[in-house]
Amino acid sequence: MTTSPVARFYDDFAAGYHLIYADWDASVIRQGTALDALVRDRLGDRAAEVLDCACGIGTQVIGLAGRGHRVTGTDLSPVAAGRAAAEAVRRGLELPTAAADMRQLPFPDGSFDVVVCADNALPHLLTPADVLAALSEMRRVLRPGGLLLLTTRPYDELRRGRPSSTAPQTAEREGQRSVVFQLWQWHEDGERYDSELFQLLSDHAGQWRVDVHRSTYWALTQAQSSAFATAAGFIGAEWKAPADTGFFQPVLIARTPERPDALTA
Repeated sequence: MTTSPVARFYDDFAAGYHLIYADWDASVIRQGTALDALVRDRLGDRAAEVLDCACGIGTQVIGLAGRGHRVTGTDLSPVAAGRAAAEAVRRGLELPTAAADMRQLPFPDGSFDVVVCADNALPHLLTPADVLAALSEMRRVLRPGGLLLLTTRPYDELRRGRPSSTAPQTAEREGQRSVVFQLWQWHEDGERYDSELFQLLSDHAGQWRVDVHRSTYWALTQAQSSAFATAAGFIGAEWKAPADTGFFQPVLIARTPERPDALTA
C-alpha cells in the first residue's frame, strides 16, 4: 500500500510534534478545557461520545478524555495515532485509536455525539471533492443533533497578507531544546501554499540537527469552509474567534439535523 505524502509528513514528525508548543502538556489541558466548554454548552453538561478524526499525537483528544468524555482518535498517520494512545496511557486515560482517512471513517452511521477536526487538519485536503467527502463522512458518523467542531488557521487574514514564514517557536522538554518555524510558498491561485517546516533540535551535548517536513495546504476562508459544511448536510454553521472560546484557532461550530429528513422537509 502506498503511503500518502500527508501520512508520511506526520509519521516523520510524530516523535517531535509536541515541540511545536512551548509547553505541550499545558496546551493539552488548555485546549481540552476550551473544547469541553463548547461541547457542554451545546449538548448539555454530560460526557459525550467524541471522535477526533485528525487526532495527531493527541493534543485535543487527550484533553477531552481528561474532561470525562468517551473519546476515540483516528489519524491518517499510524505513527501519530499510536503515540496518542501511548500518551493517553501514560496519563491513566483510555483512548482507542486507529489509522484512518477522514474521507473514509471506519465507523457505522450515527456513532458519535461530537466530531472534532482541529489544528488545521482539513486544509491538507486540496480539492473541493476531497473536502466535501471528509465533511460528509463526519456528518455520517454523527447522531442526529450531533456537533462538529472544526478549527483552522485564520486564513481570511493570512490570504490577504500572504506571509512567507511563521514566527519561530522555541521549546524545551526533558532537556531537549527546539526551534520550529515554517517557510510558505504561495501558489498562483492565492489559495494554496507549500509549507517547509524546519525543526532545529538540540541534544544534551548541545549539538544541533535540522529536520525539514514538507506539506501543502488549502487556505480555506471561513466562508468557504462554512459552505462546504452546509453542502455536506450540516446546519447552523458559525465561527467563533479565539477570544470567545479560549481555543488558539478560530472554531467552526455546526450541527447535524435533529431529524434525518430535515434537509428535504
